[in-house]
Amino acid sequence: MTERRPDDVPVGNWVDQLIRAAQERGEFDDLPGAGKPLRDTGPLDEDWWIRQKIRDEDLPPDVLLPPALLLRKEVAGLPRAVRDLPTEAAVREAVREVNLRVAAWIRTPTGPVVPVAPADPDAVVAGWRAAREAPPSPTTDDAAPHRARPDGARPGDAAGDGGRPVVAPHPDGAPGPRGPWWRRLLRGR
Repeated sequence: MTERRPDDVPVGNWVDQLIRAAQERGEFDDLPGAGKPLRDTGPLDEDWWIRQKIRDEDLPPDVLLPPALLLRKEVAGLPRAVRDLPTEAAVREAVREVNLRVAAWIRTPTGPVVPVAPADPDAVVAGWRAAREAPPSPTTDDAAPHRARPDGARPGDAAGDGGRPVVAPHPDGAPGPRGPWWRRLLRGR
């Protein structure tokens, strides 16, 4: 039980006495986080604790989205999600599972009213087939489209172009533009 403050002792002095007594008993020794820097010392907003909990629990940021937006995001991500499935039947089953969740949400909506349309299984399967038949995509370093150079080198090679894409000349032989229209406009000043 907590001890009551004597009437003749000011509050500040009484609190200091309690803290000193607890320090002497060693109640503040070996506390969690002792000797570690404080986290997030920047300005806090009203939702700081939500972001900290998400970070501490290693949750995806989508966890805070309303169910309708989560479903829309899942429907939009279906082509990426089914990319590695081995058979068309597995792709159709994945689409069917997502569409069942969409149908359940449509029957009993919760949260804000956001239109959610089920995925078209035929379109997802067609995209899956096209992705399987396409040649393997380049790595992330090569993902930017490049125009071929006459010497066969690519932009960014040691040819000294600084990684800028080379613009092919016009078909009639006239030189191509030297950059975006806004840069040419600024050079003219």
